[in-house]
Amino acid sequence: MVTAAAPLVSIAVAALLVNARHVFYALSFPLHRVRGRLGKTYSTFALTDEAYALTSTEHSRSWSSPRILWVQLFMHLYWAGSATAGALLGALVPDSVTGLDFALTALFTVLALDAIRDLHGDVPTLVLALLSAVAARLVFPDQMLLAAFALFTTGLLARHLATGRKHRHA
Repeated sequence: MVTAAAPLVSIAVAALLVNARHVFYALSFPLHRVRGRLGKTYSTFALTDEAYALTSTEHSRSWSSPRILWVQLFMHLYWAGSATAGALLGALVPDSVTGLDFALTALFTVLALDAIRDLHGDVPTLVLALLSAVAARLVFPDQMLLAAFALFTTGLLARHLATGRKHRHA
């Protein structure tokens, strides 16, 4: 966006929306199982998509604090190392290569499908997400993404307050 001379406000809003997912991660990340102030601080700092995906599954509910921290450390090192290698090696890819622009979309599609398979019947969350997206499209077509996030968050909070039950998170 910077190289395309996009307005600074557009860049700031895009960065905010891309990183807003960490707010949702924080709501279901098992920080309560991490011991110590230093451990909790690092665990919050090192929260990547991959670490979240590994530590918030049903299989990982029995993991100890050290195991969660080690997973996060290795994921953090993997993430930083891969980003550095990608930046250095990306310049070697010729412009004639096509299809790489779809790789990230495909990655998140696969992650979403895995998360849906892991829900074990928590259909109301999926229905709430779809309803939020449809309502945002109908009522706020120019600001659909922001409106859908806001409606979905409001719906999750309302459901939690109304039912008082804890839902599984993918």
